Amino acid sequence: MAERPEDLNLPNAVITRIIKEALPDGVNVSKEARRAISQAASVFVLYATSCANNFAMKAKRKTLNAGDVLAAMEEMEFERFLEPLREALEVYKKGQKGKKEVSEQRRKDKEQKPDSENDKSREDEEEEEERMEEEPEAENEAEEEEVEN
Repeated sequence: MAERPEDLNLPNAVITRIIKEALPDGVNVSKEARRAISQAASVFVLYATSCANNFAMKAKRKTLNAGDVLAAMEEMEFERFLEPLREALEVYKKGQKGKKEVSEQRRKDKEQKPDSENDKSREDEEEEEERMEEEPEAENEAEEEEVEN
């Protein structure tokens, strides 16, 4: 848990970006107003999390899920945000599914690479080992010639 209340605040850069996106161009927001919005946002997140946690606990779970958050929003009387949240959740799920599919495809491609590439790297390793073995022999021959002279 956070040691100080300030640790619970959202990052200022995030708050500033959200404020700029929400307001028309040319509207300025004082530092004090940004701080108040930041604190209000933090309180909202904590409250929503607490409500969602209650739903998870009722279901005898320790992990909050999207359904818990949606139920919490309804309980907090933020019904008008439910549909945009559901839409955002669908977009997120589709994005995650796409990432998962790409990841699986990469893994399959890696597994299906022809063994010739693996054989090639093995051949390279064998050639390197042969060179390493030949070098000491060449050094030994040079030392023998010096001894003979």
